[in-house]
Amino acid sequence: MKSERKILIAFFLNAFFALVEFAGGLYTGSVAILSDAVHDLGDAMGIGISYFLERKSKQAPDKMYTYGYVRYSVLGGVIMTVILIVSSVLIIIHATNKFFAPTPVNYDGMIAFAVFAFLVNFVAAYITRKGESLNQKAVNLHMLEDVLGWGIVLFGAVVMKFTNFVFIDPLLSIGIAVFILIHAFKNLIEALHLFFEKTPAEIDIEMMKDDLLNIKGVLDVHHIHVWSLDGYRHYATFHLVTNEEDVIKIKTQVRCALVKYNIVHVTIETERSGEVCDHIDCAVVNSVEKTGHHH
Repeated sequence: MKSERKILIAFFLNAFFALVEFAGGLYTGSVAILSDAVHDLGDAMGIGISYFLERKSKQAPDKMYTYGYVRYSVLGGVIMTVILIVSSVLIIIHATNKFFAPTPVNYDGMIAFAVFAFLVNFVAAYITRKGESLNQKAVNLHMLEDVLGWGIVLFGAVVMKFTNFVFIDPLLSIGIAVFILIHAFKNLIEALHLFFEKTPAEIDIEMMKDDLLNIKGVLDVHHIHVWSLDGYRHYATFHLVTNEEDVIKIKTQVRCALVKYNIVHVTIETERSGEVCDHIDCAVVNSVEKTGHHH
């Protein structure tokens, strides 16, 4: 199933369930359910935006976007994450007020609703599993958070039924909101790293350089840049020093060596030993005789 189709299904499930939650929260008097309804409504809005941006991200490269539209998918994840952060803060404020002025809760209704909610969100989490993009992974993470959140609400409802400790309801609401906030900030930071073109966390530049230097005929590698457009397909550019006549063979071996780093697009500028690299970020590439670097 394509990632955008999975996101669309998650949107409809979330939008429908948010409306059901509002009704359920009002019926049971549970601020935790009402809080999650606000959260799910924000989720649905974000997922809806994510769906259109995910579709946009599949467009082929053109003269305006030579790398393609992949970053639109990441933007969808950022928008959804910001919506979640804002809604979580509002939930904490509302639940804090309820903590000091608790209202009666229909425990049986809350338990039944929590079971229903847990099952619906479990289906949504299952559908969006194995995310192909950062956007879909973000959607799936939110679905998994909902499953966990409703498991906690169900546990709390059972405890309140037998203890009548009504303060547990807003306390659970605050706990769920804080949990969502922590993960939302992690997602936001990951997305910002993509926009700032930070080297992907799983790539060790020095290790990658050593792998390239182990290729026969490669004398030096410098001016290395590695970045990612979407979080899982990476791009690289660098200068490669070689005195070999068969440069095509060297480049083929280099590309094969980069496969394990999930680098799908590489631009290689070749130089001869002793050639002065005129790029502002590069030092003079000394001759092999001077450096004593042989492979």
